[in-house]
Amino acid sequence: MDTMFNKKLALVFVFAASVFLVINNNGVDASHNIYSRLQNAAAVEVKQLHRTGYHFQPPKHWINDPNAPMYFNGIYHLFYQYNPKGAVWGNIVWAHSVSKDLINWEALPPAIFPSKPFDINGTWSGSATILPGNKPIILYTGLDADKRQIQNYAVPANYSDPYLREWIKPDDNPLVVPSQEMNSSQFRDPTTAWWHNGHWRILVGGKRKHRGMAWLYRSIDFMYWVKAKHPLHSAPETGMWECPDFFPLALNGRSRVDTSKVDRYVPDNTSVDGRAGLRLDYGNFYASKTFFDPSKNRRILWGWANESDAADDDKTKGWAGVQTIPRVVWLSPDAKQVVQWPIKELETLRGQKVDMNNQNVEQGQHVEVKEITAAQADIEVTFSLGSLDKAEEFDPNWANLDAQTVCSLRRSDVPGGVGPFGLLTLASQNLDEFTPVFFRVFKTKENKHKVLMCSDAKSSSLRPFNEKLYRPSFAGFVDVDLSANKKISLRSLIDHSVVESFGAGGKTCITSRVYPTLAIKDAAHLFVFNNGTEPVTVQTLTAWSMNAPQQMNQNLEF
Repeated sequence: MDTMFNKKLALVFVFAASVFLVINNNGVDASHNIYSRLQNAAAVEVKQLHRTGYHFQPPKHWINDPNAPMYFNGIYHLFYQYNPKGAVWGNIVWAHSVSKDLINWEALPPAIFPSKPFDINGTWSGSATILPGNKPIILYTGLDADKRQIQNYAVPANYSDPYLREWIKPDDNPLVVPSQEMNSSQFRDPTTAWWHNGHWRILVGGKRKHRGMAWLYRSIDFMYWVKAKHPLHSAPETGMWECPDFFPLALNGRSRVDTSKVDRYVPDNTSVDGRAGLRLDYGNFYASKTFFDPSKNRRILWGWANESDAADDDKTKGWAGVQTIPRVVWLSPDAKQVVQWPIKELETLRGQKVDMNNQNVEQGQHVEVKEITAAQADIEVTFSLGSLDKAEEFDPNWANLDAQTVCSLRRSDVPGGVGPFGLLTLASQNLDEFTPVFFRVFKTKENKHKVLMCSDAKSSSLRPFNEKLYRPSFAGFVDVDLSANKKISLRSLIDHSVVESFGAGGKTCITSRVYPTLAIKDAAHLFVFNNGTEPVTVQTLTAWSMNAPQQMNQNLEF
């Protein structure tokens, strides 16, 4: 994350890079793995095992990037990449769903699909902008007849249609084409536009030799675009920058700022570019996109959580991919990072509730949280720590390792001093399977405390390890000072094959995709655990069974 500060706001630039994706065999990097034999293999049966109960997904087939989310005339719109013919990437169209509450969704016909010379080989990700006069416009990447990635636009056929069901792609497309010195196969995903000093501006993601690029363009009339002499931002050895996003956040408080308020951008360099820097999410989370919601004065982030199994598994399931729960984003009080939290509307799905207060958990103990549907739940817990004196030393040899590697060395079953402690989610009764989400406190040689947060899929499934199932130790460090009150919070959204976790009020977020064989449906359990020598107290814990939305794209027929 990079920001520019003035008296009122900070500018945030984020991107997704293929270098980040040490992930599964579905190959969701810049090029996508192509499974020609499966692209048109329509689902004969949709397997319900591991399908989510309250996350956004269509009834069948492949989805990826959330495109151009927006709020328009009282309706939330989500466009997303979708294969209407199979459960692997291919045949991509812009699927379109609408909602009045971000929870219940109605599917509409595809908004954009390959049909013209400027997008005949593909209609890929983009963004929406609301132009003066309250007129939405979509910018998207098309793959033309020469297989160049170019930037096109589409507009509603009928602005008075509250659902904006039909979109037109005018023949004066494209708006932006790669210049001669640019790589035309790595030039995509235009951002929402912003207005500043008499010009519209957008970013387009790219790569130049070994540098990730955020190409900057400006326009007076939104139709004729000129590339700036210098990119907004670039960095070496960071891969192709997909799905860039650029937006302002207020410096004080949680109020959001419309993109039209953007000023100038100067990186503050508090976080390095690339894998070692800050991330929105340290897990199965990619191609995120934000939008400004004027109805509640908030900025909302969508992200895609891909599958962690193989393409043939997805074919068997009949579906692949979900969107994470929409998150409100704001700037931390110290203005050093973005903070995220599930939208308030999610709480309308909460059902049966249980509480646990002042529960002491000694080393080796795990205490079950009963009387909820542990496979489909929402849990909020605050842990209170005793003395931090027993925190284990942070090995100097780990200084150049990322948090994920440290977690793989210090898993939940490796005893420590202060931690590991946290939740065992999607656990079988006898703990043959479980996905732990936990904290571990270290002490550095400077006598400062370093907090690690992990969501470890290693023990999530009894499926053989020779199967193509990705089970990483996702992790991030948490910027929190425990010396003041020795407390840390955790929220986890559990949904059959998804565990979304928010540490320290949303400072560190991790999404995991897991596929238990025993811990499914009513056989799933939830535990609080501690494997540190220092006792931990569950000061407060509230858990809810989560209901499914009344409507989740059931009418999708295309």
